Amino acid sequence: MARTRIDKSSDLLSGALLPKIILFALPLMASSVLQLLFNTADTMVVGRWGGDTPEECEIALAAVGSCGSLIALIVNFFVGLAVGTGVCAAQGFGAKQDDQVQKVVHTSVVLSIVLGSLVAVIGVVFSKTFLAMMGTDPSVLTQAAPYMQAYFVGAPASMLYNYCAAVLRSKGDTSRPLFFLTVAGVVNVCLNLVMVLVFRMGAVGVGVATAASHWVSCIMIVIYMMRMTDACRIDLKKLKVDLPTLSKILFIGVPAGIQATVFAFSNVIIQSSINSFGKATVAGNAAASNIDGYSYVIQNSIYQAAMTFVGQCVGAKRYDRLRSIVLTCAITVAVTGITCNCLIYFLGRPLLAIFVPNNPEVVEYGMVRLRYICLPYFLCGVMEVGSGVLRGLGKSLTSMLLAIAGVCGIRLVWIYTVFATFRTLEILYLSYAVCWIVTGTAYYTFAYLNVKKLKKEMLADQTIPAIQ
Repeated sequence: MARTRIDKSSDLLSGALLPKIILFALPLMASSVLQLLFNTADTMVVGRWGGDTPEECEIALAAVGSCGSLIALIVNFFVGLAVGTGVCAAQGFGAKQDDQVQKVVHTSVVLSIVLGSLVAVIGVVFSKTFLAMMGTDPSVLTQAAPYMQAYFVGAPASMLYNYCAAVLRSKGDTSRPLFFLTVAGVVNVCLNLVMVLVFRMGAVGVGVATAASHWVSCIMIVIYMMRMTDACRIDLKKLKVDLPTLSKILFIGVPAGIQATVFAFSNVIIQSSINSFGKATVAGNAAASNIDGYSYVIQNSIYQAAMTFVGQCVGAKRYDRLRSIVLTCAITVAVTGITCNCLIYFLGRPLLAIFVPNNPEVVEYGMVRLRYICLPYFLCGVMEVGSGVLRGLGKSLTSMLLAIAGVCGIRLVWIYTVFATFRTLEILYLSYAVCWIVTGTAYYTFAYLNVKKLKKEMLADQTIPAIQ
């Protein structure tokens, strides 16, 4: 009976699209929000209780906030490889090839353990060096480096969880990852309070709490998948790398990882520019980025839906359904994004005050970010859906090249030309909207051409007479 329910929930190849997309995306939205709560809890706790004075709290908040883009730069490439796992598994489910899905599962588990261990070593050993290279204020660096080192202790667990979750989501199961992250989120918040209020560990304490929560979610999802009876089951005796499967995962995952790294690299450059405006600006940007991050992860769930739905349709050769998927996801993410972004902006000041009470200067710097990044954030969501469509089609390399040119390229050119001429925070933030529009247009153009090509090839195959 349980197996029948799962099969029905994972039938993405027929029926009305919008209800299925919403049912797929809602648990994923909640899961992503919970993951973001890890960092928000860190930021909120240190912003309010990370020191004995408002200035000490500001330094602790800046310490956590200044690490975000650098952590993403180190982690995103390896997490991006999980896109290859998700797409390969989705295509296997669409083609009803359980044996292939099993190879994806066990190859991905081994891959994630190796990569997670590598990330942990890099993060723990080089955190202080990387932060210093970004021009982090010395008073902030004393707390930022230990926070990052503690955070990266949980990197292997975070990596394994993400790869396992990618497999579950590829078949349409987004509710189980939500449950695991709910438990881990409660653990994270409780440990944050204990580490900061009881042990007075400041920023490093919330880093320890975040790492612990990653291990909790990892252990839970692995145990669950070991007990499954379908193609998603983890069998310890089968843990090995299947080279053809690894090649397919890397073919899609490496470009996705590079693309994620390109995004993170451009954000590190921008963060370095933000650091030059002083601690109050860094703290305001950190608080605001936590708030507008909720809009991003909500919109990102529609991107995940687009990638999974397209991947299954490609596996099943249901090319007639692709156009409807693209339009439905693009419209859904635009409406969702505009609604979330406007709500966040109008509640901006009281939300920011939660992070930095009694510090109006930091709140105003946070409002600048919300005005120039959060309000037009729906453009990023529409752009991401286009990227998800290309990845679901198996065109991850195309998506990567467009991201390098349209995101990293535009932002770097903007910083060294427009921002260098008009050196204000507002001009710096405008680079985001510009690159979203240009890159998004390119994504949809290439997606349209690839779908058209697939349909043409399918029609050609149908007109070729069978050999007797």
